[in-house]
Amino acid sequence: MQEKNNKKTIWGWAMFDWANQSYNMVITSTIFPAYYVGITQYNNPGGMVTFFGHRYVNTVLSNYILGLSYLIIVVLLPILTSIADYKGHKKLYMQLFTWLGVLACFGLYFFEMKTFEFGMICFGLASVGYCGGFVFYNSYLPQIATIDKQDAVSAKGFIYGFAGSIVVQVLCLVFVQWHAWFGMTEDKSAQLSFLIVALWWIGFSLIPFYLLPKGTPNAGSHEYNVFTGGFKELAKVFKKVKQLPLLKRFLPAFFFYSVGVQTILLVAANFAAKELKMPDDALIGIILVIQVVAIIGAAITAKASERYGNVKALSVIVGLWCVICACVYFIANANQFYVAAVFVGLVMGAVQSLSRSTYSKYIPPNIPDTASYFSFYDVTEKLSIVVGLFTFGFVEGWTGEMRDSALVLDGFFAIGFILLISLLVFERKVKAAEALA
Repeated sequence: MQEKNNKKTIWGWAMFDWANQSYNMVITSTIFPAYYVGITQYNNPGGMVTFFGHRYVNTVLSNYILGLSYLIIVVLLPILTSIADYKGHKKLYMQLFTWLGVLACFGLYFFEMKTFEFGMICFGLASVGYCGGFVFYNSYLPQIATIDKQDAVSAKGFIYGFAGSIVVQVLCLVFVQWHAWFGMTEDKSAQLSFLIVALWWIGFSLIPFYLLPKGTPNAGSHEYNVFTGGFKELAKVFKKVKQLPLLKRFLPAFFFYSVGVQTILLVAANFAAKELKMPDDALIGIILVIQVVAIIGAAITAKASERYGNVKALSVIVGLWCVICACVYFIANANQFYVAAVFVGLVMGAVQSLSRSTYSKYIPPNIPDTASYFSFYDVTEKLSIVVGLFTFGFVEGWTGEMRDSALVLDGFFAIGFILLISLLVFERKVKAAEALA
């Protein structure tokens, strides 16, 4: 049995966040979106692009590609996580998905309009690699930390991730801001950033690959075919989830507010570049501020959850998200975007960190099949992203306004907030009944 609360193991686990959040910062949040909008609008009036013979609005296509990548994860991961538990290959799959993402980032170095289809495929595969690796990373949380430590450990992972991404972003900003000094064009400095992400990602991932436990096989005495065993293990976990009243109430709430949270984070850079015409350096600067503020938000929330409880803290955070998303519709200039971005930073790390630790607390303790349990968490999250991205892209393509898409997302936040309040009421009833028993 793996020793829990081991400082070295927890540090190694958090270093995976330190490594892979460079992708999230540069590829989904700052430099790639700005680079993508820039080259597609410069070469194509109206931002229309052709992808394998079909015409799309540039930002709609990128949302669809991201949505498709998350849909692939939704389909694959319930199978792979069950097999990972069944065969004890949790770390192996984390490594395979990481290498996929890293190699795709290397491919983005060659992204130009003449290699547009290849570049968009790499863009999608990088997302698959990042998301896939993160699922197996998440599943380690209940294996390495006791319930009373999981909020703090989860927050530590996000804090490491935000800090690592800031370092990479500053490094990339140097090349983008002073590209002429290095003898590069602005486009080439952006492409170099994709290469830096790939090297940082795989370089620091070697630490958790070395320190984290391999995983324990959970095949029992059955002689299952690996694929058959995977489906059977998944079916068992699904039945168990339905029997856990708190968990089955938390997942729908998590789904709805994640539609809003994850989509806003993925499309914010496109919104700033396209709607507000913000330059690359300004966009990078504000995202850096968001990351710094997110570290503070994650740390504060970890303390607040200890005092007030996870669900109450989440309810307040999602309520704030409702207000922020509604305000996005009215943002008209860069200064207003900066103000909104600071508030997004405060609640961004908070909601992600607390959601993960809340789910971890709701699953049964000391179970060997944590990857299978966390597949439900991650599939729920990834499915919410699919719904959010396709909804955002569809509304923008229909109305021609990204603001309308943001307003629609606010409806998902509202539903998630209502479901969290319902969970809070139910949780109090459960605790009251346990106190009387």
